[in-house]
Amino acid sequence: MRIAILGGTFNPVHYGHLRIAEEVRETLGLDKVLFIPAFHPPHKENGSLIPPEKRLNMVRLAIEDNPFFDVSDIEIKRHERSYSIVTLREIHEAQPETEINFIVGTDSFNEITTWCEYEKLFKLINFVVVPRQGYPVKKIGEVLPVALAKQFWYDVKKGIYTNDFGRFIIYMETTLMAISASDIRDQVKEGRSLRYLLPPAVEEYIKAERLYK
Repeated sequence: MRIAILGGTFNPVHYGHLRIAEEVRETLGLDKVLFIPAFHPPHKENGSLIPPEKRLNMVRLAIEDNPFFDVSDIEIKRHERSYSIVTLREIHEAQPETEINFIVGTDSFNEITTWCEYEKLFKLINFVVVPRQGYPVKKIGEVLPVALAKQFWYDVKKGIYTNDFGRFIIYMETTLMAISASDIRDQVKEGRSLRYLLPPAVEEYIKAERLYK
């Protein structure tokens, strides 16, 4: 099986997340995209985060009509800071034959050297790097230390950077939606319309649970 994983706070999940997941799945011909809401990401403060169970519920509502999408509470169940290496290693050990493609934005990938045990990720999974507004696409040599960057070479036919472990990094253009979860939260506080920013079921859940007020 070949899957993609899209992690994040999903605070709340919106059409930008869903469209990226759909385009990556279609372009790479994947079997499934797994959404993984974080319990508490190490690079973000916890002040604006609503309870993880409510973020999980919103993702479930957002993806319920897509048979290729699924959601996991693997990080929420741990009740600790969410580190990608811990989650991805656990999934890999449980499904050693599954090819894992990890979707990250240029904002996150450009800062990957600040991640916990980031070097080990390049032996476990493939990276699918998608554009984020305001964050440039950097060359691998600009992102990774020299010794690690030299382990990759560019495959012209496939359009990917690959390494000796059979893993790769691909930069993929996707539809760039200028939708921000923080802007959505502000719009809720201001009583403004959320139409066309996120699925109607998620909007109704936010209203019913009085989230972000």
